[in-house]
Amino acid sequence: MKLEIITPEKKIYSGIIRSVRVPGQKGSFQVLKDHAPVISTLDNGPVVVVDEAGVEFRFEISGGVVEVKADKVILLADSVITA
Repeated sequence: MKLEIITPEKKIYSGIIRSVRVPGQKGSFQVLKDHAPVISTLDNGPVVVVDEAGVEFRFEISGGVVEVKADKVILLADSVITA
């Protein structure tokens, strides 16, 4: 599935991934291929991305929104620090 991580300033990440774990307002959750459509607000915390080669990337975000639909994940973050 495709992931885009975007802040108001720029696109931070774009690529094909196996999974992403995000800090939802009511707890962390993971998105895998064929996940049900969802829109959720995000809390401050880590975003863990595993790309299609199995390489793990970590980002620290300060709030935002995530949308999952049709094997595409768009994460709109207030700000991001590459960990």
